[in-house]
Amino acid sequence: QVQVVESGGGLVQPGGSLRLSCAASGSTFRAYTMSWYRQAPGKERELVAAIGNVGGSSNYADSVKGRFTISRDNAKNTVYLQMNSLKPEDTAVYYCNAALSVFSFWGQGTQVIVSS
Repeated sequence: QVQVVESGGGLVQPGGSLRLSCAASGSTFRAYTMSWYRQAPGKERELVAAIGNVGGSSNYADSVKGRFTISRDNAKNTVYLQMNSLKPEDTAVYYCNAALSVFSFWGQGTQVIVSS
């Protein structure tokens, strides 16, 4: 069992930045693929960014490429999402996911609101 806890959400003006953090429990963190998803009101949950285990390869949704960066610190069991040049359409609840084989663990989410 892996527990993941997100933090770092909040209210930010358009063009601003936020860094989300996701802390995961367990000694096998480095084996997990870590991802950030988001869900806006009335919309389905969508993948924002993902980062592989030891190799650390990453991929992004087209809507966030060039603005968001996902990274991980295996020593701290933490994955980050640096979000720059935020837009109102980035407003959503952001969820962290840890996945390994058939196992998938979700956090409770952190709210991001981009508004002036």
